[in-house]
Amino acid sequence: MNKPITPNTEQVNSTFTNRIIIFGIIILIGLGGLITRYGYLQVYAHDQYTTQADNNRIKLISAPPSRGYIYDRNGVILADNQPVFTAMLSPDEVENPERTLHLLAPIFDLTDTDITDILARLSKNKNDPVTIKIDLTEAQLAQFSERKPFFRGVSIQSKLTRSYPYDELFAHVIGYVGRINDKESKRIDKDRYAGTDLIGKIGIEDYYEDILLGQPGYQSVETDAHGNILRQLDTKPPIAGNDITLSLDYGLQTIAQQQLDGRRGAIVAIDPKNGDVLAFVSNPSYDPNPFISGISFKDYDDLREDLDQPLYNRALQGTYPPGSTIKPFEGLGGIHYGLRDWNSTIYDPGYFSLPGDSHRFRDWKRGGHGTVDLKKSIAMSVDTYYYKLAYEMGIQRLHDWMVRFGFGEDTGIDLPNEKSGIMPSPKWKKDTYDKDWLPGETISVSIGQGYFLATPLQIANATAMTASKGQHITPHLLKSSDGAADVKIITKPDGKIDYNGKPSDWLRMHDAMESVVENGTGRGIYTPRYRIAGKTGTAQVKSIAQGKRYDKSAIDKRHWDHAWFNGFAPVEDPQIALAVLVENGGGGSAVAAPIGRALFDYWVLQRKTDPVLPPSADELKVIKRQKAFEKAMRDAIRDKEAKALEEKEAAEAEAAAATSE
Repeated sequence: MNKPITPNTEQVNSTFTNRIIIFGIIILIGLGGLITRYGYLQVYAHDQYTTQADNNRIKLISAPPSRGYIYDRNGVILADNQPVFTAMLSPDEVENPERTLHLLAPIFDLTDTDITDILARLSKNKNDPVTIKIDLTEAQLAQFSERKPFFRGVSIQSKLTRSYPYDELFAHVIGYVGRINDKESKRIDKDRYAGTDLIGKIGIEDYYEDILLGQPGYQSVETDAHGNILRQLDTKPPIAGNDITLSLDYGLQTIAQQQLDGRRGAIVAIDPKNGDVLAFVSNPSYDPNPFISGISFKDYDDLREDLDQPLYNRALQGTYPPGSTIKPFEGLGGIHYGLRDWNSTIYDPGYFSLPGDSHRFRDWKRGGHGTVDLKKSIAMSVDTYYYKLAYEMGIQRLHDWMVRFGFGEDTGIDLPNEKSGIMPSPKWKKDTYDKDWLPGETISVSIGQGYFLATPLQIANATAMTASKGQHITPHLLKSSDGAADVKIITKPDGKIDYNGKPSDWLRMHDAMESVVENGTGRGIYTPRYRIAGKTGTAQVKSIAQGKRYDKSAIDKRHWDHAWFNGFAPVEDPQIALAVLVENGGGGSAVAAPIGRALFDYWVLQRKTDPVLPPSADELKVIKRQKAFEKAMRDAIRDKEAKALEEKEAAEAEAAAATSE
């Protein structure tokens, strides 16, 4: 019989003790790990996880500033801010933005291009809300409200957006704002544009973007798990952009546009006393309002393909042969260099030939003007006088003198993308064409032809400097600014043209330009009510062969000469200087000068007693409805004509195919 095994008590106790120790160590290690982790979370990483926790319940909402208003010199608002309903998408609250946008497309009339654009902006900005649609209609708001529970992360906000009450009237000078594009998003300070979708694109809106924009603020709010706001925690109010007042006059701008109605051209008017730009018109123009929320591709293509180029700023960027408008400035150059005085004369047989050359540079008057002094050369616009003067002066000295009036360089106006034109010189030709200057080219330049190109703004500014007796003027649009940002305001001329003649020469040139209107080429605009100084100009567009005469009836209308007029009034105390250009107008005396007279009449006679005032809000609505109706009719006619043309071409193609068979 086997004896039962007696357990070894010491061994059992030892094993049990070891197990307790092992489990104790494990527990201690685990407890130590917990304590260490707890310490790490509560002490070392406290700030990090507190921030993450707050981010789960605290949201920072950008508060964009109100964009500064833009007024004319009399307080007429030219760029307004209007509240509109805007659809926004918060990327951190939407799981599948692309699917959400496709579901929203029929509600907000989103095209595939719109969706692609929104997705591109979302890919670059995964934190801040992104605009889906600006200026929602009542129907779109109603449709979205019915479906809102199905669109988490999509909200409707009331935002201020730009509005231009007078449509095309100030488009080429005010410009417009539009949605920030990819190129702009890379260069802007994103903090300054927090919560803002729009940026100045062209014109004053672009040039003064920094002061019009303002400074953004924010709201710190507590939200629930669904993103709904529970309470506001903190706020920093935004700082509104500066309101700016321009030197433009609504009435004069309106008169200028009316005078150009139906014609391509430009008008710039300047106060000779300080450089204030009083009117700045390029015609035809366009309505800037559709550009704010995004103009359709069809409408944009229509503007771009329009033969009359409404998007082209002729006043600022149009470079044209200045024709005879430059003769007063050039004549003063003859005195400056000691080549002429007011008593010296030349004989004009109706042409000029370079020594040793039989080629005749013709005067505009067949048979010539006989004996001509400087005053008569201005009054009757005698080409031969300036052929001889420029030949004696030489192209280099002519260039050096004319640049003092701002030709061949920017005027410095407070608008972006100004063209400088061309005041040619031997160096310019060598750099541009790698060719030497020819003597005959100086003769062409002397009457504002050949390589010489200038903008209407440059002609107006040179005329203003002549009216101000040689004071150097920088034309400007900003008259005053009200807001947090500091802005430098120009209030007076910034120097004087370096001139070797007598101070009285400027007054004698005023007298010569007055004779243009009294008994010269511009006598059709003479009035006994006040004194006008002017100069007519006709700039050749299509070359005429030697010995041939200009025959307007035999030339396509778009190849007619450009019509110019520049001048100032009243002569004894100039208040307004201007330049008028009518593209392919045919002649400065008959076409451009009467336009200048209409502007002078308004500024000198009518402005103070019977100013042109903007229409009331109700009248504006009627005008806008009428314009919309007219545009719809034009579009319908154009579409009908296009369809008829397509059908005709299809029928011709079908007939041709049948014939070939």
